[in-house]
Amino acid sequence: MTRRVYVAGHRGLVGSALGRALQRRGDASVHGTERVDLRDREQTFAALAAARPDVVVLTAGRVGGLGANLAQPVEFLDDNLLIQSNVLAASLAAGVERLLFVGSANAYPADAPQPITEAALGTAALDPSTRSYGLAKLVGTALCDAYSAQHGVTYHSVMPCNLYGPGDRFDLRTAHVVAATLRRFGDAVASGAREVVVWGSGNQRRQLLLADDLAEACLLLLDQEQPPPVVNAGPRGDTAIREMAELAAGIVGFDGAITFDTAKPEGVLRRELDTTLLHDLGWSPRHSLEDGMRSTWQWYVEQERRNPVTESPA
Repeated sequence: MTRRVYVAGHRGLVGSALGRALQRRGDASVHGTERVDLRDREQTFAALAAARPDVVVLTAGRVGGLGANLAQPVEFLDDNLLIQSNVLAASLAAGVERLLFVGSANAYPADAPQPITEAALGTAALDPSTRSYGLAKLVGTALCDAYSAQHGVTYHSVMPCNLYGPGDRFDLRTAHVVAATLRRFGDAVASGAREVVVWGSGNQRRQLLLADDLAEACLLLLDQEQPPPVVNAGPRGDTAIREMAELAAGIVGFDGAITFDTAKPEGVLRRELDTTLLHDLGWSPRHSLEDGMRSTWQWYVEQERRNPVTESPA
């Protein structure tokens, strides 16, 4: 039987990857392709009522890199809380019994023991540099738990590590770390610059996951009759930002100097999720970091030919 799946945030990094994964499987019809401001409660309720989905996947939200989080903490908290509250309420009103919320590793405490298990949620203070975003995502998981307990529905969460891939933002003011790094090296090649500056020491470590691999994890979780309320998603092991930057330089063809600016913020030194639950269900990433970054860069180059990014990379 074909499921009607509403992807809230279908134009974003995760939403577009999920759309591709659903189309490959062929056992679901994808809805949510209209443009809706999910911060607007009336628009959100109308969209869900019209779509009449069996399943909702909430990927929408205000996202961005460390610089954007530091510059706009109000928007990162307010916009994400509005979107989450509206989509969950509208889903329940539309009779949706199954919803998957895409959270974030930023919802975990800054000093949580590594690797971080799902049980660490809500046990201590968050990283101050991404606190607004992380707090909003933490509230999203709590909302899913509350809806499930009060209304007998299955609203559950997946908590991914740092994501990248085709469909990501390459605007340096809002880009995630992988996209921003690829863009900086690409701009240096285009301009003939002989040095690229990367924020932080380069020793900070992150798990990095291609959005298409996360999409496969989402589908696996939706196939579970009784999924865990919260599941981490990411590769086994993490990568130093220095190593990722060197990969980016090689992919775009930059052979100049890489300088790490320790005066710039770098976030927590390490954040590695324990992904045992998801791996035990049979999931593992299909793409290596290098292959994923290469396909992401190729996608950006093609998009740039069609629609050049015009902002100053200052």
